[in-house]
Amino acid sequence: MSKLTLQSTAKLATGYTIPLLGLGVYKNNENPGEACLAAFRAGYRHVDSATMYGNEAQVGDAVRRSGIPRSELFITSKVASNSHGYEPALAAVDTSLAKFGGDGSQYFDLYLLHDPKGGKEKRLGAWKALIESKKSGKLRTVGVSNFGPKHLDEIVEAGLELPAVNQIEVQPFCQQKEIVEWCRKHDVLIQAYCPILRMAPGKIDHPIVVKVAEKHKKQATQVLIRWSLQKGYIPLVKSTKEERIKANADVYDFELDEQDMKDLDSLDMGANGAIAWNPVDAD
Repeated sequence: MSKLTLQSTAKLATGYTIPLLGLGVYKNNENPGEACLAAFRAGYRHVDSATMYGNEAQVGDAVRRSGIPRSELFITSKVASNSHGYEPALAAVDTSLAKFGGDGSQYFDLYLLHDPKGGKEKRLGAWKALIESKKSGKLRTVGVSNFGPKHLDEIVEAGLELPAVNQIEVQPFCQQKEIVEWCRKHDVLIQAYCPILRMAPGKIDHPIVVKVAEKHKKQATQVLIRWSLQKGYIPLVKSTKEERIKANADVYDFELDEQDMKDLDSLDMGANGAIAWNPVDAD
């Protein structure tokens, strides 16, 4: 595989590129802006927010305070299922952009349906709204989150363009193999949330994770991020502390070998290994 760096990107179906490592700001309502600025100082150029997180405004403020040209940053937000349906989702995009702020020319690099709840009709209506918002220039790329194969099949059956991204919980204990297979078959990129297990006891300190970390003289979290990158995913790592934000990006001076990957792959527990909400089977 080609050598990865913090500047490595993947190409989206829309032709834009997405940095392979992102900062997540879920449950960061105390200092999301400062976390973003710390990440920018460390070399990150990708931040993942959402309407549900309640911090789009702080992320937008950090983007402006950073002094980094907007074109060099990749910012994501999402609309939750309580705003599914065509008209509600159109309005949600405008609300997100208003919170993000700026001079009126702002856009999101990526905007997702945050979850598949709410039923097929509203899901498809919301997806059509995101496509329309992309055409109008408000969004550069659109995608989904927590969508299982049946939700993705609905989009195919409706004759609509496919999402460029599906953001799902992916980590060694919850590998979502059926969803990953579907997405790879259809050239949909996988963004991995919870890649470092949020310090989940029994998982972050599992003997195999510890063994691989000790072998490479790295932190367990760094090994988990490296596993995600080598799988071809786009991990979204969350921290509020600058030293951890830096440490989470210190994953480019080592590589997991074939046995390391096999050992970590062996930990899969299917849906039972999820540590977050994981609504991939929603009706």
